[in-house]
Amino acid sequence: MKIHTYYSKSAAVLANRIDQYFKHIEGTSHIEQKPANGKDPTLTAQKVWDREPVAATIAGMALFLGFSSKQEFEAYELSGKHAHVLKRGRLRLEAAYESRLYQTPTGVIFALKTLGWNDKPEVQKPAKTDNNLKVQIVNTGPLPVGSEKEVIL
Repeated sequence: MKIHTYYSKSAAVLANRIDQYFKHIEGTSHIEQKPANGKDPTLTAQKVWDREPVAATIAGMALFLGFSSKQEFEAYELSGKHAHVLKRGRLRLEAAYESRLYQTPTGVIFALKTLGWNDKPEVQKPAKTDNNLKVQIVNTGPLPVGSEKEVIL
C-alpha cells in the first residue's frame, strides 16, 4: 500500500497543500446566539470553536504534507524536486513566529538581537597608540662630581 504524499506531486499541488495547512491551523468556528448572562434574556452573537486554532510548527506542517518525520521533511527541503516550495512554507512559518514576537517587549528585544542589534552600547576603542615611554635626560647645571673633594663652593 503506497502512502499518499503531497510532496511527490507537482509544485502547485504542494503549494496548495501548504496553503491548506495554514487555513487548517486557524481552526473552525461558528456563531451562536447566546444569552449575555444568566438573568438577561437578550441574546448576543458569540463565536464558538468547533476546532481550536493551533500554532504553526515545522512538525505540524510536515505531518500535514504526508512526511513520515521532520528529518524526511528537512532532507526534501534541501534537495527535493520541489524544495523551493517547502522553503517558502518554512518562511511563512518564520513570518508567523516573528509576528507573534512583537506582542511582548521581550519578543521585540529577541527579534532585534536576532537581526544583529545590540542592547549594550559599544565602547569605542581609541586608535592604536604607541605606549612606549621615551625618557630624555637633559643636563641643566653642573655635572655631578665623583667625590666631595671635587666640590667647589
